[in-house]
Amino acid sequence: MKLHSWRQRAACRGLDPQIFYPEAEEEAGRAKAVCGRCQVRQACLEHALSKGEREGVWGGATERERRRILRQRRRTA
Repeated sequence: MKLHSWRQRAACRGLDPQIFYPEAEEEAGRAKAVCGRCQVRQACLEHALSKGEREGVWGGATERERRRILRQRRRTA
């Protein structure tokens, strides 16, 4: 599979990127709704986790949620 080919199939493709960069975590509902129906959500989340994305909603997870996921993974590793 071509690098980042998951992006071509993402539900967010063509949408305003600002949706995925809410001012506050509490405003992430719209982005999470898009992610919730996305067929490549897990690939997107894994990309954000591996690249250390610090802003925005990726794979349905906010920055705070991604930090929590990484902490949990470190504990179980």
